[in-house]
Amino acid sequence: MSNKPVRAQAMGSAGVTAAQNSAVGEQAPGASPSEVPLSPQGKGSTKKQASGRPAKQTAGPTAKQAPGRPAKQSKPESRLAMIRRARRINRELAEVYPYAHPELDFRNPFELLVATVLSAQTTDLRVNQTTPALFAAYPTPEAMAAAAPEDLEELIRPTGFFRAKSRSLLGLSQALCEKFGGEVPGRLEDLVTLPGVGRKTANVVLGNAFGVPGITVDTHFGRLVRRFKWTEQEDPEKVEEEICAIFPKSEWTMLSHRVVFHGRRICHARKPACGACPIAPLCPSYGEGETDPEKARKLLKYEKGGQPGQRLSPPADYPGLPAPPLGAPAP
Repeated sequence: MSNKPVRAQAMGSAGVTAAQNSAVGEQAPGASPSEVPLSPQGKGSTKKQASGRPAKQTAGPTAKQAPGRPAKQSKPESRLAMIRRARRINRELAEVYPYAHPELDFRNPFELLVATVLSAQTTDLRVNQTTPALFAAYPTPEAMAAAAPEDLEELIRPTGFFRAKSRSLLGLSQALCEKFGGEVPGRLEDLVTLPGVGRKTANVVLGNAFGVPGITVDTHFGRLVRRFKWTEQEDPEKVEEEICAIFPKSEWTMLSHRVVFHGRRICHARKPACGACPIAPLCPSYGEGETDPEKARKLLKYEKGGQPGQRLSPPADYPGLPAPPLGAPAP
């Protein structure tokens, strides 16, 4: 496996501290210009004010602060400071995951649409292991629309909820044939009229098959943007609206991939690997997970943990191992 993604794995306390030091040039969110910076020994300046008392230190990490932990804020973070921090996190994630991509195997818009519908309540890996046989049997909307329900159900059984998903696939295939000439439409308002297709699925297809920017709010994305304090919303459409207002439209699709990659590999739902996180100095939720660097590195997944990814046919620049086919042992 390539050594390209070792950045997060190799980051121990020294690595996180270095990341903090690199952030000194950018004012900490919520800090005012009058706040006194730390000396190299971690103490505040002893320069006298007009009153004769030492200048009061109100922000900045102390000598006892855990490596990688963001400085405590003396007042609530302003919206402008939050936006600056959010955009910096996006830039940092772009360096950590330059190979971020949709983790569903597909060759055309129809395959991506079907794979995204199948991905509900299961992993992308299981979908990728299931779709080769599915698309060999039904390569086009016309072919899938004519499928016998029981045959379609059997092919997609490994993804779970196969009866409901079968109804959606038959319905959307028939709709594509009847309303759109057998072609997947490239507009959100058309895509969401298809059975089983909501905004999340529509944005996945638009962003990755048509190059139309969109935010994809899945469970990983929603969890992380709340941890990052970019939003407090729980409803996916409201989350999408608020995050779209923070970032330029040109960043929406790749931001979605980077955040989801980070959520699957490092910032896990139950036990985030905080001690191995390259953006720890920018995260207000640091400490929710394992902060010990050695223990945190053991929590890393997929290419960060030296394990196969989710795609059987990953992009050429993916530094990890491809996933095994259905029924085959993992490498």
